[in-house]
Amino acid sequence: MICLILTGCNDEENNNIPLVEVYFDININDPKYINLQTIGGWEYLTGGSRGIILYRKSTDVFMAYDRHCTFQPSNTCSLVSVDGTNFSASDICCGSSFLLDNGSVSKPPAAFPLKQYNTFFDGTTLSVRN
Repeated sequence: MICLILTGCNDEENNNIPLVEVYFDININDPKYINLQTIGGWEYLTGGSRGIILYRKSTDVFMAYDRHCTFQPSNTCSLVSVDGTNFSASDICCGSSFLLDNGSVSKPPAAFPLKQYNTFFDGTTLSVRN
C-alpha cells in the first residue's frame, strides 16, 4: 500500500508479474543439471511466478528469469520458452521474444525485459534469490 501511495508503482516498474519468494540453491554438478555445465546451457526450474529459466552466460555468470511474459501478464497462456537457438526465449501466445544473455526484449510487443532474479555462483553451488 505504501508503494502505491509514495511511488505509484506502475506497470513500468513491476509489469504486474506477481511477487513470489525465490530462494534456492542447486549443485550444477548434479547430473540433472548437466545442461548448465556448459556456457550457453539452460534449464527450466520450478519457482517464481510461472517457472524459472536458468541460463549459463559465461564460466562464472548465470542468469535467472521468470518464465512469466511481461506483455499482458494477466493472460493465462503467457509463458516464455527457450527457442531452438538457445540464445533467446519466446512467448508463442503473444509473439514476444527476449535475449537470454540479459533478458531484454528482442521482438515486441513486449516492452519490458523478463523479470530477473539474483544469482550467486561459488564454482559448484548456484544460488538464486530475489
